Amino acid sequence: MIIKKPTLEKLTPSFGSSILIKQHGKEADKNNAFWHFHPELELVYINKGQGKTHIGNHLSYFNNSQLILIGANLPHNGFTDRLTANGTETIVQFKPDFLGNDFLNVPEMANIVSLFERAKKGIRFKVDTKKKIGRKIEKLLEQDGLKRVLKFLEILNHLATTEDYTLLNADGIALETSPQDSNKIDAIYKYVNANFKEHIPLDDIADEVSMTVPAFCRYFKKTTGKTFTQMVNEYRVVHATKLLNESQMSIADICFECGFNNFSHFNKQFNDITGKSASQYRKEIKLIIQ
Repeated sequence: MIIKKPTLEKLTPSFGSSILIKQHGKEADKNNAFWHFHPELELVYINKGQGKTHIGNHLSYFNNSQLILIGANLPHNGFTDRLTANGTETIVQFKPDFLGNDFLNVPEMANIVSLFERAKKGIRFKVDTKKKIGRKIEKLLEQDGLKRVLKFLEILNHLATTEDYTLLNADGIALETSPQDSNKIDAIYKYVNANFKEHIPLDDIADEVSMTVPAFCRYFKKTTGKTFTQMVNEYRVVHATKLLNESQMSIADICFECGFNNFSHFNKQFNDITGKSASQYRKEIKLIIQ
């Protein structure tokens, strides 16, 4: 499966530091709300917020909090649509060899090297790890120099040894890191984001990126590993999970609000993509509010 042509982003840590740490409060950072990648790994902790998680071929909706590790050169979008009261998004970006190539070769680093390898698929950590590690990630902002590096190594060691996680791209993902023509994929996702509640004819989306319909279909399948229709259905189902979570709308109303014009088709797509019915999803989400 090939993902290619996202935008290459250049990251620069502050002077005298091997890791880049930033935190956004009140408003989500909109600067990275585009399809991009970078050679650095990215550890993201959101303590209170909502948004869509789009990493590689994985697309899902989150509500409240999440802790994610994104591997080197794994394409992703910005996450947070909005931060709720007292919500913050803390991001740590670092190169795999931020302590030097030789450091990765010492036996004590074996677990962390394995973690970096797993991160190429994207890792979402579950509730227990999120609670233990989230605050420690936020506290990195209060430290500097060697103390920050040591505390960060403690965090990585915990993430490397826990089994409390899910891989987001379990089938694996390969990346061609050529940034050429990256605007095309970004334009497609932006168009879907703006129009997914309506029928999107293939002619319209192909015109948007100045391609014929057959060329567009080949290009999209080669770039994302799925058909355009599959991607739009996934996008609609992810929006449906958001409405099931946040609104009191009936499931029938949610079906049409998300761009499906047939209730049985909505039910089938929801079940295929999430592994459960919309009513089961709504029941379960009420029990899981963390």
